[in-house]
Amino acid sequence: FWLKFLLPSSEHTVMAFWSEVPNIKAGVVTGDVAWDLLKHAKANKFAIPAFNCTSSSTVNAVLEAGRALNRPVMIQFSEGGSAFFAGKSLPNDKKVLQASILGAVAGAHYVRAVAPAYGIPVFVHSDHCAKKLLPW
Repeated sequence: FWLKFLLPSSEHTVMAFWSEVPNIKAGVVTGDVAWDLLKHAKANKFAIPAFNCTSSSTVNAVLEAGRALNRPVMIQFSEGGSAFFAGKSLPNDKKVLQASILGAVAGAHYVRAVAPAYGIPVFVHSDHCAKKLLPW
């Protein structure tokens, strides 16, 4: 079902590829290169899908799909998903969010470590959290 969103539409016979972005490499993209990739996607009318991940298994599934289609992807971590990544038995008091913070950091480290092996650019989006859940 979701694969149709990653594939070029029938009205675009030639689709621009991420490799056309200057200085881009496989792995986590940041800074100017990340911004250039987003602008490239917008200019060429293709989306970079985002997937909320809760474990290394879900991260791997997203990276495998991106590699199979040779398309960039965005891995996002929510408050609940991040707590699950760290382990649901850990404390996660709503005013401190210990497990959520630990899981988001661990997930981002994991993505940064494995993403280059998949040969595609990857965004890490770790602020997928409702404002009311933030302790500040």
